Amino acid sequence: MTFEETYLNDNILDALYDMHFEEMTPVQEKCIPQILDGHDVMGVAQTGTGKTAAYLLPILSMLDDGGYPSDAINCLIMAPTRELAQQIDQAMQGFGYYLDAVSSVAVYGGNDGNRYDQEQRSLRMGADVVIATPGRLLSHIKVGNVDLSRVSFFVLDEADRMLDMGFSDDIMQIASHLPQNRQTVMFSATMPDKIQQLAKSMLYQPVMVKIAVSRPADKIRQSAFVCYEPQKLAIIKHLFATDQLQRVIIFSGKKDKVKDITRELKRMKINCAQMHSDLTQQERDEVMLAFKAGQIDVLVATDIVSRGIDIDDIRMVINFDVPHDAEDYVHRIGRTARADRDGAAITFVCEKEQFAFRQIEKFLGKEVEKTPLPDSVGEGPVYEPKSRTARASRYCHRRGRNNSSTHRRKSSRR
Repeated sequence: MTFEETYLNDNILDALYDMHFEEMTPVQEKCIPQILDGHDVMGVAQTGTGKTAAYLLPILSMLDDGGYPSDAINCLIMAPTRELAQQIDQAMQGFGYYLDAVSSVAVYGGNDGNRYDQEQRSLRMGADVVIATPGRLLSHIKVGNVDLSRVSFFVLDEADRMLDMGFSDDIMQIASHLPQNRQTVMFSATMPDKIQQLAKSMLYQPVMVKIAVSRPADKIRQSAFVCYEPQKLAIIKHLFATDQLQRVIIFSGKKDKVKDITRELKRMKINCAQMHSDLTQQERDEVMLAFKAGQIDVLVATDIVSRGIDIDDIRMVINFDVPHDAEDYVHRIGRTARADRDGAAITFVCEKEQFAFRQIEKFLGKEVEKTPLPDSVGEGPVYEPKSRTARASRYCHRRGRNNSSTHRRKSSRR
């Protein structure tokens, strides 16, 4: 379905034409007509499906058509991180290129006083669209800088991530300042109980739109090392010793482990930096800017970087530990092989992580290639993910034996 087949207004269609946007993605095709028709929408879709355009385009089209107060905030979009807020703001500038009467402001933390003053002026004048992180918006609310009583559109983007980051109370507090007759759109990559409860409290008879998690791009070369936990750093040392690796992201689910990995990499004289929630917003911005500029070769990060960060030239993603579920795995390795480039994704799988990795393989519909451990690392466990309980350790018969073929022989005997 093309954008011209919808009743988005001509100014929006002209901007899409300039941007060479013609065919809608599945989430856009399902959401845009429903939002234009005034329905609340609960969308379950991951990053990279085009969900930003799915809510921005119809809302901007309706605002441009008129009938909304010129001195009020008409649309409030909430995002969990400054990085996502910036990306939504950038998309807003592109889609709204011909919308002279629609103003916007991005409101997020980690800025100097000048930026705060600019936000304050825009909020008090009534920017049509406000894109904000919860903490920063609440700080403006508390000092009386913002009036949300006439908001017509309320969008929660990456709602699951906001709850994971502890913003539940903030969201409810912000929502208490909104009118009851607003139109609400919520997007989440997953739909756990806490998101269902939030949706019930925020949305009125919502249309449910669920887009299946897409599998990773075929051009990503996926592989895994089956190893013991203490061997993981030795594998990294081997990888960096045998190849001059640049533009690499190493993911770990725990910030303490991120700190440990970074410390070890620096001992190896690897040009690296860390990214996790203990850093201030300014420190995070400086690290991302340096990494994007190529001043840092390796970024060691928690999942704070796995969603919504657009860096096109990442050559490799290393999962130091196995993600909790297939969606997180897809988000992580999706940082590489972007913009028609090739990329590699390597996952370290220790004994207790084997079952979780097998579930990811089932989602992928294939077995990920198991790379033999380097001689310098030693022997590893057999890949035998029979249950959540880690099985007793068993060594491969010979160092360097291919664990995946061992697994296939065992499977054929069952």
